[in-house]
Formats: sequence, C-alpha cells, structure tokens
Amino acid sequence: MQALINGRVLTPDGFKDNQSVLFQDGLIIKVCNDLARPKNVTVVNDLGGKTLLPGFVDIQVNGGGGVLFNDDPSVAGIKAIGEAHRKFGTTSFFPTLISDNSDVMSRAIQAVDDAVQQNVPGVLGIHLEGPFLNAEKCGVHDASKFNEIGDAELNLISSLKNGKTIVTLAPEMTTPDVIRTLCDRGIIVMAGHTQASYEQTLAAMDAGLTGFTHLFNAMKPLASREPGIIAAALQDPRAWCSIIADGHHIHPAMMRLALRAKVGDQIFLVTDAMPSVGTTRNNFSLGGTNICVINGKCVTEDGKLAGSDLDMMSAVINATNMIGIDLEQAVRMASGLPAKFLNMQDEVGEIRPGLQANFIIVSQELKVVESWVHGKVFS
Repeated sequence: MQALINGRVLTPDGFKDNQSVLFQDGLIIKVCNDLARPKNVTVVNDLGGKTLLPGFVDIQVNGGGGVLFNDDPSVAGIKAIGEAHRKFGTTSFFPTLISDNSDVMSRAIQAVDDAVQQNVPGVLGIHLEGPFLNAEKCGVHDASKFNEIGDAELNLISSLKNGKTIVTLAPEMTTPDVIRTLCDRGIIVMAGHTQASYEQTLAAMDAGLTGFTHLFNAMKPLASREPGIIAAALQDPRAWCSIIADGHHIHPAMMRLALRAKVGDQIFLVTDAMPSVGTTRNNFSLGGTNICVINGKCVTEDGKLAGSDLDMMSAVINATNMIGIDLEQAVRMASGLPAKFLNMQDEVGEIRPGLQANFIIVSQELKVVESWVHGKVFS
C-alpha cells in the first residue's frame, strides 16, 4: 500500500488539512488524518501542505498536444491527447470526434476500443459529436458530413466494446424512437448543434436523452414565446448541461444565470479542446479550414468560434473568477459532477475509498505539479 501524506485534500466533505491518501492496485483504500495513518505503508510523496484535488473528468476533448482526433483516430493519437491534458489535471477523458464520415467514425471507435483495452491512461470512451446535427447550427462542423440515423448508423454508434459512448445529436433531426433505441443500447445521448423546440426537447428527454452539449452555444436562443431547448435544459431535473468556461463561448453573466436557474446541481465543465492545448501553436487545420488561435480563442478566418484553446485547470480558475463560485464547487464541476452525469461516480471524480486513485497535486497558484492516474504518477 502506498500513500500521499501531509496534504490539503479535497474530500466529499470539503477541504481537510494534514491528510493521508492510501492507495493500492490503482484504487483508493483510505483517506485519513496523518496521525491515523497505518505504519505499514510506503510514503511516496510528502505533499508539504500542498493541495490534492480529484482528477478532472472531461467528456469533450477534440485534441491536444498538436493532435486532432479526427486527423489521427489511433491509439497513438489518443495517447498524445491524453498526455497533453494530464499536464492540466485531466485524468479521465473522452476523445471527441467532430462530425465525419462513417469510415473515420469506425476507425475512431476502434482506436478507443483498443486504447481502453490497452489501459491507455484516462480513456473512458468516445464522444461522437455529430454527424447527426442541424445544418442551421453547424458551427465549424462540415455540414456535408451530416447524416440521418438509420440501422447502419445505429449499429456503428453502438459498436464500442470497451468503455462508454456519448453521442451528440440534434433531437429534431431524428425521432424519439431512435433516441430510445440508442439509450437502450447503453449510449449516453446529448443534444447539441440544434434548433429543437421546447416540446421536441422534452420528447427527447422522455425517450432517454440526458445531456446538453456546450449549453447556449450552437443552440436556438431563448425567446419569450418560444422557450426552446435552453429553457427545457435549465428547468428539467433530468437534464445535465456542459459549459465552456473560456470567456469566449459564454458571457459570465449567462454562466451565472444558468447556475441560478438550473434545477439541481447539474452543470459541469468541458473544454471542447483543440490541438493547440499543451503547445505553442497558433494555428491548425480543421477539415481543410485554417483555424487561428488568438488570445486563447480558436477562430476561423471569418471569426467563427472553432472549439477552444482551453485546458481544464484554466476552466476551473475561470469558473471561480467569472461565475464567482468557490474553488470547491468549481473543482466539483470539473470532476464529481461529470462523473455523476456519466453514472461513473463510484469509479472516478472524487477522492474517497473504492474509487480510482486519480488525483492531482497543485501549487498555491493552482499550477498542476503532478497528475496521478490509477495510482501511477505523471509529472
């Protein structure tokens, strides 16, 4: 049994000082005061009072470390993306495929299958963002790739053998029966890039849809007589909403409004990260379109947002500064809450016995010093 000692640890009951975290075979065994630590453990790190946080869980990672998942749907590509994001505290993630053709989707699904089987650190599954979206809200997605969900597509979406699958779709571009079939096959269904009405959204949730991808962005806006998808997401207790807290996708006032309006504690952070994260690159290509990174903002040449240059540690810091919440809540929005959305709260997302030994050591300035995934350290 190994231990990190003398830490300020964020537990499910809040921050506690002078704590030891004991782990073995990749799982947390015990969290206790240093004075109550068993003698027969191997101390691998004396934190010296540094803060230990649960590792972050990011369900929308398009790229990082110079790699775009669409361009390199391979185990090597996934490893490079994961390595880039671990430096910023993400210990669990979903490689995310932006709308593409079935051949690329198949290769991406196989790569994630292989990555999970090979225990690539942190990979929980795949997120297919499209191509079952509404062209009126395509954003930087290539609308020529958009498709309807037939039997072949159903089988492709549900073909992952290892890990979980998330699919983002536009509810109005399919039917509740299709959504129900996906959910029955264990797929986590989210709504995004959509013009869905309030009624269409509620029907989709009745069929099993539970998530809303980057709330406010690429969605029909709120209106007095047409509440639409955003009102449904904020008022319905079944709905979980992801937000991109980079200061570019959503005005801080809208983030604060969403947190006040949402029924339950069901808003969590995602990065929607692009290949520039973890590099000094200021441009990259997305489906043949040149994307520039300007002051931390990924945009096309005509100024359209194209994912983000955001890492999860920065998202947490932004949430505290822009929304005005405390660090504990911001960290939960990046760890425990997305884990709960995934129904993986008994596997990842908190520092408590029985969960994976996924945690991050951070400095007083909230810089990530070390990331631990399944009991193994990455600096």
